[in-house]
Amino acid sequence: MENSTLVTVFTLSGLNESRTNKNIYFAFTLLLYLLMVVVNLTLIATIIIEKTLHDPMYILLGNLCVNGLYGTAGFYPKLLADFLSDSHVISYVGCLTQSYVIGTSLMCEITILTVMAYDRYVAICRPLQYHSVMTPLTVGKLLLFVWVYPFCAILITIYLISTLPLCGSHIDKLYCDESFVKLSCTTTTLNNAYGFILIIAQLAQALFIVYTYIQIIRACLKSIEQRSKFMQTCLPHLVALINFAIAALFDAMYSKYSSETLPQSLRNIMAVVYLVFPPLFNPLVYVLKLHQIRRRVFRACARDKVTQM
Repeated sequence: MENSTLVTVFTLSGLNESRTNKNIYFAFTLLLYLLMVVVNLTLIATIIIEKTLHDPMYILLGNLCVNGLYGTAGFYPKLLADFLSDSHVISYVGCLTQSYVIGTSLMCEITILTVMAYDRYVAICRPLQYHSVMTPLTVGKLLLFVWVYPFCAILITIYLISTLPLCGSHIDKLYCDESFVKLSCTTTTLNNAYGFILIIAQLAQALFIVYTYIQIIRACLKSIEQRSKFMQTCLPHLVALINFAIAALFDAMYSKYSSETLPQSLRNIMAVVYLVFPPLFNPLVYVLKLHQIRRRVFRACARDKVTQM
């Protein structure tokens, strides 16, 4: 075992090549973050205010937006502060906290999308039983699972990481995540085994989503009415799934190919795709595609303009 040291501060190296244009990067990132906050808060507020949107599908959508705000809050404020600083460091506790926030957000995303897939499956494949299956109690239990399961699962991950002795303090990334376990001086067999279990659980959710959509497509092929319902309500969810899959693919590519041979800018792009695409495009896709939400959002905007005049 290598000599371990008491690490209290980590150095983040993702911004080393952006020192010359940091003001431009800061302005662009700030505008991007504010746009994410505005679109997600607008959708959340619309769902809360409009009683006609208090259905399981919209409630789950609201939780998807809440998760988007939660995950980005763990990344963008620190990134903006780093743009304004010459030293890009983060404390040990801060690193664990950021890893926890981003990790739970990632797991919440796939879990919410899984529950949304189940909701659409019941709505299209078992329409007569929808209200008896998706009762307020059932929706409450699903929401409890959506948040409690990821928070507990990642908490165990962070605890296992916190017990490891570290032999380095340099993180070759814009932010902290579970990958800094590579700095450990000892074997990480237990961490790897637990990580493998979490991967299997997420693959099981992915397979469940595939199964539900196979059943949904079969039902749509038999009925023009169900086909119309699919285009209205399932298509945005399918876009959100593709959005998440692309982001997960880039994250996996970063983990596998983030070597020193790749340009820093390319590595940064691969590292932040998940923190840009889903929280920005998910609410936009739903606002543009679901006429119930689009109509109410546009009506609220028009009402605000009239009030200002």
